[in-house]
Amino acid sequence: MKKITLFCCAGMSTSMLVTKMQQIAKKDGKEYDIAAYSLDELSKGEGSDVILIGPQVRYALKKVQAAYPNTPVSDIDMRTYGLMDGAGVIKIAEKLMQ
Repeated sequence: MKKITLFCCAGMSTSMLVTKMQQIAKKDGKEYDIAAYSLDELSKGEGSDVILIGPQVRYALKKVQAAYPNTPVSDIDMRTYGLMDGAGVIKIAEKLMQ
């Protein structure tokens, strides 16, 4: 099972996005462990196959990349995040995991 971790400011809106991602993954028969955390809980990224950060914390991209140099880390673009496009975020994660 692949682990996808998302980070944002407080984890509230990203939690809604995680729910949509989980629904899409289940519908597509993909087994992903998807969770969202506040950027303050950066240690929760341990063991992740990919880490994505919300656009509101894009400023911390280099910090997260430095904390996890062997894990693909990227930000979620504003449009995909704003639309709560779970399928779009899964595509971003899958591309990074290849």
